[in-house]
Amino acid sequence: MIYKNKKEWETGINKRVSLLGMSGLGKTKLSNMLQSTFNWFHYSIDYRIGTRYLDEHIVDNFKQEAMKNVFLRDLLLSDSIYISSNLNFNNLSPLSTYLGKPGREDLGGIDFNLYKKRQKQHREAEILSVMDTNKFIEKSNNIYAYQNFVCDTSGSICEVVNPEDPNDPLLNHLSKNTLIILIEGDKKHKDQLIKRFKANPKPIYYNENFLNEKWSNFKYKNNVENKNVDPDKFILYCFEDLLNHRIPIYNSIAKNWGIAINADDISKVKNERDFINLVSSYLNIL
Repeated sequence: MIYKNKKEWETGINKRVSLLGMSGLGKTKLSNMLQSTFNWFHYSIDYRIGTRYLDEHIVDNFKQEAMKNVFLRDLLLSDSIYISSNLNFNNLSPLSTYLGKPGREDLGGIDFNLYKKRQKQHREAEILSVMDTNKFIEKSNNIYAYQNFVCDTSGSICEVVNPEDPNDPLLNHLSKNTLIILIEGDKKHKDQLIKRFKANPKPIYYNENFLNEKWSNFKYKNNVENKNVDPDKFILYCFEDLLNHRIPIYNSIAKNWGIAINADDISKVKNERDFINLVSSYLNIL
C-alpha cells in the first residue's frame, strides 16, 4: 500500500485511492462527491471502457440497428445523420446494452456466441483501462493540477485479477499508485442488491468458467436450447450465485492489497473531510 499507516495518509499532499466493490455499494456516488470539491480527479474505469476501448463497437452496433429501419438506413447511407454514444459517469447504458444478455432475440437477447465475443472484448477493455490508471494520475496533475485522485473501478474488476498472486499485474499497478479501498457490504446490502437487480436486471460481465457453467445448468434445468433461453430469467438465475462467487475474491483483495471499509460508513460520508477522516480511522487499526 502507498499509505502504510494513518500518519502517511493524513500528511500526504497527493491522496490517491481506488474504490472497489459490488455495483450499487456507492463507488460512483462517493467519487462524484469528491470530484465536486474540485480537489479530486475522478477516473471511471467503466467510462474509460466505453469511451476508449469499446466505443467503436458500441457505435457500430447502433448503426447495425439503424440499418434495419428503412427511414434511418437511407439517412445513414447518405451521411445525413450522425450516430454516437452519449455515455457518461452516471449513464452507462450504451456500454451495458452493447454487452447485452444472451438468449431469445424477441425478448431482447443476442446469440450466445456473439455474447461470449462481447464478454471477451469487455474483459480485454477492462484490463487495459485499469492499466491506464497511472497515465491518468499523471494527466490529472500535469494538465489539470488536481492534487488528489480517485479511481472508480468496475464492479467486475474482481473477475480480471488474482488477489492470491503477488505478481498480479493489475493489483500491483493499482497498489503502487493508489490506496485500494474495498467498499464492503454485509447480508443486508447483499439482499438490497438482489432486490434491486430483480426489479431491473442489467447486463453483466462474467468470469468465463462461471458463465459457461451457469449457461449449461440453466438450459438443463429448463430443458431449453440456446436460442430459446429467456435473457432476463437467465441473468436473474445467475445473480445471487454471482455475488457469492465475487465476495470472497473482493475480501481477498482487501486482505492482501488494501483495506476494507463498511458500506454503511461510506454512506455517511458527506464531504471530503469526512472521507479523509474515515480512511484515517481504518488505517489506524492496521
